[in-house]
Amino acid sequence: MKSSRLLVSLIALAAVSLHAAAPPPPPAIVDAAKFPTLQAAFDAVPEAGGLVQLPPGTFELTRPLVLGRGNTRVAGAGAATHLVNRNTDGQPALIVRPPTLDQDRRARLWRVQLGNFRVTGNTNSGDGIFAEGVQEFFIQGLTVSSNGLNGIRMTNCTENPRVADSMITYNARAGLAILGGHDIVVNANHFEENQDAVRCLDSFNLCLNGNNIDDHLRHGVVIENTYGSVLSGNMIEECNGTAVILDRDCYGITVSANVIAHHLGGGVHLLDAWGCTVSANTFVLVHSNALFVGANSGRITVTGNTFCNSEIGGLMKRLSPSHPNIWARDVATGIALEATRDIVISGNTFSGLSGEAVLAAGKCERLSVLGNIVTDCGRAFPKSRPLIHLNRARDSLERNNILHTPRRPASSR
Repeated sequence: MKSSRLLVSLIALAAVSLHAAAPPPPPAIVDAAKFPTLQAAFDAVPEAGGLVQLPPGTFELTRPLVLGRGNTRVAGAGAATHLVNRNTDGQPALIVRPPTLDQDRRARLWRVQLGNFRVTGNTNSGDGIFAEGVQEFFIQGLTVSSNGLNGIRMTNCTENPRVADSMITYNARAGLAILGGHDIVVNANHFEENQDAVRCLDSFNLCLNGNNIDDHLRHGVVIENTYGSVLSGNMIEECNGTAVILDRDCYGITVSANVIAHHLGGGVHLLDAWGCTVSANTFVLVHSNALFVGANSGRITVTGNTFCNSEIGGLMKRLSPSHPNIWARDVATGIALEATRDIVISGNTFSGLSGEAVLAAGKCERLSVLGNIVTDCGRAFPKSRPLIHLNRARDSLERNNILHTPRRPASSR
C-alpha cells in the first residue's frame, strides 16, 4: 500500500515538473482576416511574438489598436490595407507600448516592426502611430496622413529606432515627432504639408539622410537638446517657416550636402548650437537669413556652401520685393551673425543676394571670414554698402575674399 501511494506521488510530481518545464508557445503567424477584429488578432500574438498579417481592406477605428508584444511584425498589403481613425477625442490609431509601462516606467518592448499599410485620421483624432518604450522599433513602407496630431510619435524609444521609405503627409503637427530617442535613423522618406516635418527633442545620434521634405506649413526639421547627429543629402523646400532649427543645447551636429530651397522664414538657424558644422549645402531663394547664428551659439564652421538666387547663366532678373505672390519673388539671403563667437566662414559662394553676404550684429568676436566669393550681392540696396560687414567684431579676420559687383543692364536696375 505504501509503495502504491509512493508511486502515485512520484507520478504527480513528475507531471508537475513536466508542466513547469514546458516551453512557452513559439512565435506564430496570425492571419488577422480570421479574427472578428484587428484587436483580437493583436491579442492573439503569443508572448514570443510573431507576424500579424493584415488583409486588404478599410478598417474603421473608434478607439486605438494596441500592440503590446515584442519580437512582432505587423504587415499589411500596402496602401490597400487602410486603418481609418474615426476617433474624435484625440486618441491615436495605433499604440505600441509595453502593457506594464504604467506600473513600471522601465518596462520595454523589443524588436517591433510595422510595414506596408496606410493610417489616416481626422482633424480631431490623435497621432497616427504612438510608440512608447519600444527598443529597435522599425517602421518601413507606411503611408501616414491627415492625423489630428503627429503622424508618428515616438517617446523614449531609446535603442535604434528607424523610420524608412514611408510617406508622411498632411498631419496637423509633426510628420515625425521623436522624444528621447537614441541612435535614430530617418532615411528616404517623403514628408509633405505637415505643420513641421520632423521634430527631434532630448535625443542623440540622429541620422536624417536622403529625405524629401516639401511644402511645410511651419518648419522643416527642428532639433532640440540633441548632440552627435548628422543631417545630410536631404531636399528641404518651401517651408513657410525655417528649413532647419537647432535649439536648446544642441552640439556636435553636422548639416551637410542638403538643398535648402525657397523658404520664407529662414534656411538653417542655429539658435542654441555649439561645435557644429554647416558645409556643402545649397541655399537657394531663402527669403530671410539663409544661415543665422544667434547669441547662444558659437564654435561653428561654415564652409563650401552656395548662397544664391534664381539667376541662370548671366541672365539678370529684376528684383521684385513687392510681387503679390511672395513665392514668386527672386529673393536670396546670406549669413547673419548675432553676438556670437568663434565662427569660421570660408570657401563659400554668395551670388545674387538681396543684401549682405555676411552681416554681424551685436558684440561678435573671433570671426574668421576667408576665401569667399561674393558677386552681384546687395541688389536691394539703394546705394553701395559693405557686402561683408563684421561690425568691428573683436579679434576677427576678414581676408582674401573676392568681391565682385557686375554692371547691370538698365532694365534690371
